[in-house]
Amino acid sequence: MICYPNAKVNLGLNIVSRREDGFHNINSFFLPIPLFDMLEIHACALSSEKIKISYSGIDFEDKQNDLVLQAYNLLDRKFTLPSVKVHLHKNIPSGSGLGGGSSDATFMLMMLNQLFSLRLSKKELLQYSMLLGSDCPFFLTNRFSHVSGLGEHVDPVDYSFKEYYIVIVKPDLHVSTAVVFSHFNFTKNSVMLFDKTPNLWKEKLLNDLESVTFEMFPELKKIKDKLYDLGAVYSSMTGSGSAIYGLFDKQTNLKNKFHQWVWEGALSEFFKK
Repeated sequence: MICYPNAKVNLGLNIVSRREDGFHNINSFFLPIPLFDMLEIHACALSSEKIKISYSGIDFEDKQNDLVLQAYNLLDRKFTLPSVKVHLHKNIPSGSGLGGGSSDATFMLMMLNQLFSLRLSKKELLQYSMLLGSDCPFFLTNRFSHVSGLGEHVDPVDYSFKEYYIVIVKPDLHVSTAVVFSHFNFTKNSVMLFDKTPNLWKEKLLNDLESVTFEMFPELKKIKDKLYDLGAVYSSMTGSGSAIYGLFDKQTNLKNKFHQWVWEGALSEFFKK
């Protein structure tokens, strides 16, 4: 069985409050984008282990704590799953705010549910996904959505981005979400709402964490400014970084404009209607 977990970007990210458990309540808009990993799984007999996983594509650290493994182990504790072989091909860079690891984990839950006929409802999958990470529940819906709370509240928004193109620039640096949050100072913020007027997005859809991450890595602010100079309708850091993206209302070819990792794509993939 093969699936293709996709990435996401944040249109605005308001950090609402710090919770007693140390995590944070957020207010954001998540946009799925057609940048995909590939995840393949086969049930098989393994002599000494329950799950064997191999990797290709973009390398990443801390494979022992890979969320794909955690997703399997989570369901295995409940259902005593058969042994599996897994291959993960990474196209979504880690430490970027693009949600690749969270997407891989959620798609792994859905594949295991289907492959082994576990009959988990969407509500049950939501509960399991929350145990893996705050971005994970979004990928159960995988539509442009307002995301709030710890990430468990996902409410689709009726707006089409089918005419837009996206350019993502990812410098060769890893931003620690924990470090960014540890330096974040709360201020009183107005409630962030999605406005269907694109020329207001720059003013209204702000990422609170840019104030911290841009101070740590000024290069990111320069990339954002350059995307605006190149004609972006809207540009922002996604999540806590380090990826910066720009939305364009016409097809782009900007890879030669940056010396960092760059990906470009048409959002019509998720907005075909």
